[in-house]
This record gives sequence, structure tokens and C-alpha cells, in this order.
Amino acid sequence: MVAPMPAPPPPASVPPRCVVVVPVKPPAVGKSRLAGLSDPARRDVAEAFALDTAQAAAATPGVEAVLVVTDDFRLASSMRALGCEVMPDGTSEDLNATLVQAVAEVARRWPGAVPVALCADLPGVRPVELATVLREVAWHVAAGRSAFVPDRAGTGTTLYAAPVEHFDPRFGVESAARHRGAGAVEAGTAATSVRTDVDDLADLDAALLAGVGPHTSRACEGRATPLG
Repeated sequence: MVAPMPAPPPPASVPPRCVVVVPVKPPAVGKSRLAGLSDPARRDVAEAFALDTAQAAAATPGVEAVLVVTDDFRLASSMRALGCEVMPDGTSEDLNATLVQAVAEVARRWPGAVPVALCADLPGVRPVELATVLREVAWHVAAGRSAFVPDRAGTGTTLYAAPVEHFDPRFGVESAARHRGAGAVEAGTAATSVRTDVDDLADLDAALLAGVGPHTSRACEGRATPLG
């Protein structure tokens, strides 16, 4: 019988050194499942999600840098204005390959930092909750393990972290099961804002009711209630 894994220690007074990688599709083609929004509205909302996610990550204790991976030049400029680093997406058709490429850049520019992949559709993510998750996943990474945060439905993944030399994300259909099957440890189960990604209009209404960042709030002005 395998011994149960010990719970992570209490948060340390000194936060971990993490570099958060946020991959972002060009907003013109992102969030295609937001059916019912006009193309301009969908584009604006997709961009707002990414900006709020990156801004919250940049404000999180323990985050040394936020590295946004995107081929959208206008979005890249907005991200730099938030203090994020930006690199082009050399493998835009394969999210997992994109992340592996970005983590190689993290290792080069921020040696010793914990690489953390964070989905760009978390407009309500709260820095205080993300900081707690980062302490937990950094503890696992320091022990040589990979870790992931399941989405609210429990089938997808919103965050993945691993040692650089073992960074092997499995984003895609049923990614939570795929990460778990590859030996990654589940983390952040109580961090609601880190788990609440937005894929469709029902998700968007739920996020708006729970609270979102300023960019999404402006982009969704007038849509403050479910089915509104």
C-alpha cells in the first residue's frame, strides 16, 4: 500500500520564486464557445480575460515575473503596459508544446524559479488565493513532483507546475485526469477563484456574480446578471 502523501507545510514567511506563464490565443480567434456574443464583443471579452488574469498574477506575492505567450501584437503591447514580459508563440497549434517552449525561456531568464502555467481565462482570480496555491505547488516542485489545479468542474485544468526538467503539461480534453494519470498531484482545491475558468456564457455570468477584474468588468458592462 502506498503511504498517503503528507499535507503541505504551513505557508512560509518568504514566498516562493515563481514565474507564471500565461498562454493567450489572439483574441480574434479566442473563446469561440462564447456563442451569443458578437465577434467584436467576444474579442473584447477574450482580451479582457487575459489582461485580468495576467494583472492578478503580476500582483501576487511570490511571482517574480509573468511571461505572456501570444502572437497578437496589440495584446502584447497591453500586457507590457501591465509590467508583463511577452514572447511570441512559436507553436500556436499545440498549447502543451507552447508551454514547454516558454518554460525553456523561463529557465534561461529566471534560473531557479518555479515555472507555473496559468490559463488565461480566469478573470476573477484573486492574488491572495493564487499566492496560497503557488506556495503549495512550489512545495511539491521542490520535492520533484508536478502539481495541477483542477477547474471548477473537476475535468479540466487551470494551473500546472513542475520542475523544469520534468515539465510535461497535458492540457486538453479531460486534462485533470491526464495530469493525474501522469503522476501530478492535485492542488488548490479550495482556491475557488483559481479554479473558475470561463468557457461559455453560463461561466461568464457566474464569474460576473462572483467578481471579476477591471478589464472584464468594463468589457461586460451591462451584462451584470445571468442571462442579462
